[in-house]
Amino acid sequence: MSGFVTQAEMDQEIQSMLIASQMEPTYARRVYPCFDEPAMKATFNIRIIHDPSYVALSNMPAIDVCEVKDENGSLWTVTTFNTSLKMSTYLNAFVICDFDYITRTERGNEIRIWARKEAIKNGYVDYALNITGPIFSFLEDILNVSYPLPKTDLVALPDFGAGGMENWGLMIFQEASLMNLPSDEFTSRKAMIALIVSHELGHQWFGNLVTMNWWNDLWLNEGLASYFEYLGATFVEPKLSLDKIFYAHVLQPVLREDSEIARSLSESEDKIKGSFSLMSLFDNITYSKGASITWMLSGFLTEKLFIRALTSYLKEFSFSNANQDDLWTHIQMVVDAQDEVQLPAPVKQIMDSWTCQNGFPVLTLNLTSGTIRQEQFFNKNNRKSTDSYNNTWIIPISWMRNGSSQPLTWLDKSSKMFPEMRVSESDYDWILLNVNLSGYYRVNYDQLNLKRLARLLENDPKAIPAVSRFQLIDDVFALTDFGYVPIETALELTKYLAREDELFIWNVVLLNLIPENLESTLKNHEVYPLLKKYLLKRMLPIYHYYAGFIRQNADALEDDYFAQVYLEKLLATACWLGLQDCLDLSSELYAKWRDNPEYKIPFLIRRTVCCYGVAVGSDKEWNFAWEMYNHTDSVEEDEDILLYAMSCAKESWLLYRYLQYGLSDTLFSSNCTSVIISHVMTKDIGHHIAWEFVTENWPLLSQGYGHELLHDVLKAMGRFVKTDVQIQELQVFYNATLEEDEREAITMLLESAKLENIERRKLLIKIANWLEKNIDD
Repeated sequence: MSGFVTQAEMDQEIQSMLIASQMEPTYARRVYPCFDEPAMKATFNIRIIHDPSYVALSNMPAIDVCEVKDENGSLWTVTTFNTSLKMSTYLNAFVICDFDYITRTERGNEIRIWARKEAIKNGYVDYALNITGPIFSFLEDILNVSYPLPKTDLVALPDFGAGGMENWGLMIFQEASLMNLPSDEFTSRKAMIALIVSHELGHQWFGNLVTMNWWNDLWLNEGLASYFEYLGATFVEPKLSLDKIFYAHVLQPVLREDSEIARSLSESEDKIKGSFSLMSLFDNITYSKGASITWMLSGFLTEKLFIRALTSYLKEFSFSNANQDDLWTHIQMVVDAQDEVQLPAPVKQIMDSWTCQNGFPVLTLNLTSGTIRQEQFFNKNNRKSTDSYNNTWIIPISWMRNGSSQPLTWLDKSSKMFPEMRVSESDYDWILLNVNLSGYYRVNYDQLNLKRLARLLENDPKAIPAVSRFQLIDDVFALTDFGYVPIETALELTKYLAREDELFIWNVVLLNLIPENLESTLKNHEVYPLLKKYLLKRMLPIYHYYAGFIRQNADALEDDYFAQVYLEKLLATACWLGLQDCLDLSSELYAKWRDNPEYKIPFLIRRTVCCYGVAVGSDKEWNFAWEMYNHTDSVEEDEDILLYAMSCAKESWLLYRYLQYGLSDTLFSSNCTSVIISHVMTKDIGHHIAWEFVTENWPLLSQGYGHELLHDVLKAMGRFVKTDVQIQELQVFYNATLEEDEREAITMLLESAKLENIERRKLLIKIANWLEKNIDD
């Protein structure tokens, strides 16, 4: 979406048009002549001439609506808006639609949410309206800077490229980001709406009132809005645990990504202009690393001082622009004016080490000497000897010893001795760094401390805070992946899991041990029966706890956010490992649905239940899924689930028939065919069937899907390539179907897949050997 967008919409069988704008980053220049730079702020007078049956909206309230006739005598409405505040061109906005709205006023700010008439009537945006005012007030109160506009419109568009756009006074959202069914009491859906709304409201201060000088400091907009997004959402949904949800959604995923990306948070203007497209800056580094660095900053300053500095920064730069150094200056002023918090260096020096360098550090702790050293976290497995990684950071270290918190300390050079961190001979003397993940780095403990932590987890897991247990496991698996520690070290930390009752921790374990794209590979490997025995023994307590709810009353989980997000993975793994109770549960619920199509399988686990309902059933179960898929009133979400479930069949002929159905234009829309092929291809018995099907039907498939499908198929097949002979087999097919330049790229892709698979085999043998020794512990 760029600049000026028109859409034709169906609402209750009536077609209507819709016009909306999307100017960020540099599309205002496509809509009207302007100096389209964030620092060239101006006031805007907007007037829109439109069809009388539509309403026009812009950043400011309408001050005049009148009618005029054109030369053909047709009647038009002219809507004139109040002069805008001084603002950047990219925040300019207008919408022309025939939507309805609901409204309420909060502290003099008239808030309206606009959506399709039917959606308004059914109450789909009621929840969004109920939280918008309170989040506004929360942000005004915490930042001590009032919102300067008299009105705020939020518009739900059926088709909008982004989740939301923060235009001042006229925010635009993807419909799905604002709507939920009034009957849906589940926290996960509400949380998603609260997070997106809260993010865009945060921008009314960070981005709209104070704008970055130029796009190279985009994180001042997006990082700060992403930080306040979590504060605002947990304010209106107090059942959400702020630190757990921030860690699971923001910090952990971006730490996984950041080590691979060659870009720092704040780049020079010249570098951006030379080597990056502006759109590429709207990524996880800008949003999630920006939020994580802000989280760390607030942690070592204390929230009180941090907010005080932000208020001062917002007041000084209101209606103008700032860069990263301006923020550091205001924080420094606040730090200098008090004596409770002492920093080891100027704010700019500390923070530039995090925002102007790529990547992040890993801290290695030696408990015998009490030494901590830092280095850049990078993948040792594919490091070239020419790479230089000599970055150092100024690192705040929160730590605990034997369960009690210690005063914050700092590592400001490449290595340093901390006498207070030396431990005694006692097995019960242990240390934990980066408690509750307050800092943006990983920790690599020596074997001595890891042994003590593993024993502690087995005896008393709650002695380590939940977020720190999550982090311990996530760090050690990441260190394994990058060649810092052997896989056996990570596995030692999983022995305690029978006593782990937190789903978000189980989720990170399962994602590391059984990545989704490897399920079929693992199933055909000797590690599978060992993994089955080892993991099921530990999963049973948490599995039975949740299975009890699902059998008796799944609605009782409506406040359990992590159950809604992660229970599916736990259940899917239990079924994949062949736990009989899990397979029975899926059959029972699926049969209940077959007997009464009005019955709703709990949505938390619908995908798994449908998959295993089909897998353990016969063609009757498969045919029922097919029938429900073709049901006229099935919703898109359920259609996706059923498309997936039908690929779970265990009979080859059913899968083959499914693929044949996929070829038919009358049965499926064209984009489903490649989805069906990909689903079947990832199943343990499916990949040969799907591959045969693709090669046999290629002339037909290539007309509809061409090379994109080939690429997807290849990626999936690549997971099974272990030998040169297999590569040659695939190669024969590709040589016959592809142009020369594409063949080379494919050969390289297959070669690297083969090397990855050989490495993975070695890893799986190590895991299998470790499991053999530890299976009965």
